[in-house]
Amino acid sequence: GGSAPAGRVIAVDGPAASGKSSTARSVARRLGFVHVNSGLLYRAITWWALDRGIAGDGPALEAAVPGLDVDFVPAREGFDVSVEGTRPGPGLESPEVTARVSAVSTLPAVRDVVLERLRRAGRRHEIVCDGRDIGTAVFPGADLKIFLVAEAGERSRRRLRQRGTPFTDEDVERETRRLEARDRLDRSRPLSPLRRAPDAIEIDTTAMSPDQVVDAILELAAAAFR
Repeated sequence: GGSAPAGRVIAVDGPAASGKSSTARSVARRLGFVHVNSGLLYRAITWWALDRGIAGDGPALEAAVPGLDVDFVPAREGFDVSVEGTRPGPGLESPEVTARVSAVSTLPAVRDVVLERLRRAGRRHEIVCDGRDIGTAVFPGADLKIFLVAEAGERSRRRLRQRGTPFTDEDVERETRRLEARDRLDRSRPLSPLRRAPDAIEIDTTAMSPDQVVDAILELAAAAFR
């Protein structure tokens, strides 16, 4: 098919808050590859849809997205995302976008656009690409596929620590419930559900430091690219 990438591709998949993006970024930096975060594209489309007032309108979104000018643009490190000439930057991480992105990303037209942009990046660069269906749907022929997992409680603590504000046990419980709900949604969606590719290597990061995870993937990459 048209998905055979010219450059080498490392796919990093896993549930929400499993450390995919930070891990992929570090691995890319160490290998001299480009980090491609698929979530940025979904968030950029969601941000644009909220701005246009059509985030909750599936048919309007399906009609508008195919002609949308959205793509990766080179940044100081890896890629940034531009949509209709604007770089949303921090706006991509807003609570509004976060609340909507999962629903928006299930729309077939949205997924088609994202898939095409990701594959284009893979043809132009050697990439480490992270997401939920990279090894299964986007780059089924990736040179190395990693599937990161971690217990929901640990993922919650990491996510709360990332925010940099003090948190309580109740906060962890609330975040854990939210993550478990997101996991169920991601695993059960009809289009490209979150699942481990048969040839992906699973790494349980619950008891590992970020550096240990990166080192483990670099060892696997060295073997894969030998």
